[in-house]
Amino acid sequence: MVTEIKPTAKTKIIYPESDGQPMADNTEQFRWIVTIQGGIDALFKDDPNVFVAGDLLWYPVEGNNKIRVAPDTMVAFGRPKGKRGSYLQWQEDNIAPQVVFEVLSPGNTLTEMAKKQEFYLRYGVEEYYIYDPDKIDFCGWIRQGEQFEAIETINGWVSPRLGVRFVMGDEGLELYRPDGRKFSTYIELDTERQLAEELAETERQRAETERQRADRLAEKLRELGIDPDTM
Repeated sequence: MVTEIKPTAKTKIIYPESDGQPMADNTEQFRWIVTIQGGIDALFKDDPNVFVAGDLLWYPVEGNNKIRVAPDTMVAFGRPKGKRGSYLQWQEDNIAPQVVFEVLSPGNTLTEMAKKQEFYLRYGVEEYYIYDPDKIDFCGWIRQGEQFEAIETINGWVSPRLGVRFVMGDEGLELYRPDGRKFSTYIELDTERQLAEELAETERQRAETERQRADRLAEKLRELGIDPDTM
């Protein structure tokens, strides 16, 4: 008697959308993460094929939910914008994020960062940047073949992919768009917005004053029997 062995259903692999770790350990780290991610997202807001995310789990290998990392900021060129619970690379035309940023906190260790660098190198990242806001230290690596090469002169460096220029100012890292505008924090952006609104209101009031002055002058001319429209 032959016993028929029925194939078992393939076990469905779950790719968690959270690793249980906080996005940031302190307010300074959080501020820098959102400034970098938000600034890059704004830079490419009109390009539908640049996906920018912060603290999003990236799974590069289908079938293995243990191989994963959540960059503080990652940029994937050639991928559409949109909501994602995680970045499953095999569902993204197998395109790895080309640019990643890590913002350090006092809790980060050299071993942890070495493992992340090895991960990024192995799975296709082209540009890798680390900023330590406490030590005001910024460094980066760029892919050369199968290796990362340290960027020796980072001050004034322009990212090949982003077109963003990095400057080490007196108060720390500064990032500049290709048009020369500086990346701003939300507070700075709100201050700029308020200033723009105040300037617009001042201009509106000036234009209204000029209009009223012109109306009064036209009325006086009419009283004198002069048609201002023919002048």
